Amino acid sequence: MKKIFTLLLLNLAIVGLAQQTLSVNSIPNGYYNTATGSGYTLKTQLFNIINDHNDRGYGGLYTTYLTSDVDNYYEGNGTMLDMYTEKPAGTECEYVYGGGLQDDGTLGNNECERYNREHLVPQSVFGANNTPMFSDAHFVVPSDKYINAQRGDLAFSKVNTGVSHTTYSNGSKRGPNLNAGYSSGLTATVFEPIDEFKGDIARMLLYFATRYEDQVASWSYSMFNGTSTQVFTNQALNVLLTWNLLDQVSQREIDRNDAIYARQNNRNPFIDNNNYVTQIWGLPLSTTTFEDLNSVAVYPNPTTDIINIQSEVTLDEIKIITINGQVLQQIKQPVLNNNTYTISNLPKGFYFIKLANATQSVTKKVIVN
Repeated sequence: MKKIFTLLLLNLAIVGLAQQTLSVNSIPNGYYNTATGSGYTLKTQLFNIINDHNDRGYGGLYTTYLTSDVDNYYEGNGTMLDMYTEKPAGTECEYVYGGGLQDDGTLGNNECERYNREHLVPQSVFGANNTPMFSDAHFVVPSDKYINAQRGDLAFSKVNTGVSHTTYSNGSKRGPNLNAGYSSGLTATVFEPIDEFKGDIARMLLYFATRYEDQVASWSYSMFNGTSTQVFTNQALNVLLTWNLLDQVSQREIDRNDAIYARQNNRNPFIDNNNYVTQIWGLPLSTTTFEDLNSVAVYPNPTTDIINIQSEVTLDEIKIITINGQVLQQIKQPVLNNNTYTISNLPKGFYFIKLANATQSVTKKVIVN
């Protein structure tokens, strides 16, 4: 059974609490004025807003990447930000744009030799060189050439690490789908990015389903169900909706969205307003058991009021911690109240929520605006 933990914190006065919020993205005034519906009506309204973007060409992607995919967030050294090799908490092989390692048709038999462009929805789905999707930076990203080839046209999902699989340098994986929990319903080889970028990729794929709503029903792909409405199979949709919940919109995504808008003149609406995801597709379809605490969902995040903690794993302790390390609240053996705990009435700021049971612990970041 799905458990949603809710913790009530009343009138917490925090003196000198450092404030940290995501900067506001540069959405033009009135850009989403016609997005007034719900369900697939809303999806079509968003399609009509974003569907006529400027095609900068396949070669133009490398120009777009100079502003859209630069590491100003982890090492902060202006190198290429590749979701398949980036190690948020460690050093990794790094590519410098224009540094001579752009794919020239040679090498790429190992990591860190060449970089190129990765279509998160494979080119083979819509036809090689078919524009504008062939060169749409909202879902075509810079990538290590070798790992790009290893991913190939595989679906994105959860890899079963209990059997033979391959793990790449930053923790991305290729192997049999975990046919259980939120990824159940598929028996196939899949590709799994690290947790840091699961939500990024989910929102890019949801963008694709919306931007190409008028064509996607005619394209065959293992993640698609042949419709222009839901677009994804139940299994794929459940994975994407879960990843969207677990890995919230980051500053990197906001900045990337703005940079691509400056080039293409269209935006990813699911970054601008993440509520559109659930307004169109709802919450994850499956309520089966998550694999571990890393799959706990804390949402909405950022929030202005209520925060829900959703977990399939029994929690023994919940801690609310400020960025200064002050423990504001410690709940041992939290008791379910109608399967719900809610965090509310937190002052504006940045918090860590540490969740633990007898064998694991995980810390989630929460922003209250």
